[in-house]
Amino acid sequence: MAKPKVFFTREITPENVVLLYEMLGVKLPGKVAVKVHSGEKGNQNYLRPAFMKPMIEEVDGTIVECNTAYDGARDTTEKHEKLMAEHGWSELFDVDIMDAECEDIIFPIENGRVLSENRVGGHMANYASMLVLSHFKGHPMGGFGGALKQLSIGCASNKGKVNIHTAGATLNQGEFWEKLAEQDDFLEAMAEAAETVVNHFGSNLAFVSVACNLSVDCDCCAVAEDPCMADIGIFASLDPVAIDQACIDAVLASDDPGRDHLLERINSKHGTKIIDDAAHLGYGSKDYDLIVVEKGQVVDQKNFTTTE
Repeated sequence: MAKPKVFFTREITPENVVLLYEMLGVKLPGKVAVKVHSGEKGNQNYLRPAFMKPMIEEVDGTIVECNTAYDGARDTTEKHEKLMAEHGWSELFDVDIMDAECEDIIFPIENGRVLSENRVGGHMANYASMLVLSHFKGHPMGGFGGALKQLSIGCASNKGKVNIHTAGATLNQGEFWEKLAEQDDFLEAMAEAAETVVNHFGSNLAFVSVACNLSVDCDCCAVAEDPCMADIGIFASLDPVAIDQACIDAVLASDDPGRDHLLERINSKHGTKIIDDAAHLGYGSKDYDLIVVEKGQVVDQKNFTTTE
């Protein structure tokens, strides 16, 4: 069986985001949801709308987000829409808060070790396909944020986020902090939730991750650490497991002096367990071929085998 391809370039430009997407050889059909991270109010590291503009226009996409489960500028639709306008998303694109004033879509999870269901924003039903545009960086709870986190926590409704963070213990936002799951259960819950979104869209999914502004903190942090290591590049794949693994492998291979600080965050939260769990569930591969692109041309291909 052929390994998934992950395309990579060190040259971080809006045009290269489009180029790597085109190299995937797919055209996302129908109405396209573009999952981004809107950036918490006060965060300095999130990817700006202007950078995303050529890619979103390429697929004629609608920006989608869901409300958070913790207090902040994004925990209600009214506040979230206000922030999307302040950050410039609404000026450039159609924006859809997928769990705004609607019933959640409930995906059952059969034989889940942690979850019995996943709840996503009800507006997901309006889209035929999804482009997941991720800012790869650290995360204070998950260790790192990438494609798998976007599929799971990112697509989950307010109640869905509570469900994942508490490993199915509650849907009540008021119990969010007191019922937080053990770390490994939380990571496995994310992997189980992400699988339901992959199953929903099937082959109508594509992933682009930009490894830049590499803080140990997520774009969900109003007060985030500044980046601790140099930018790495852009990755694109049709496999969410492979693209997250490729980003991790690139950090591991870096000789940047800030690498160890980022790895400390990832390892302290058992961050790569979500990749292991997703691969175990069978909707992606940790083994991949890395296709290196420079100045628009393929210059190298490397085989990465991480499984026994």
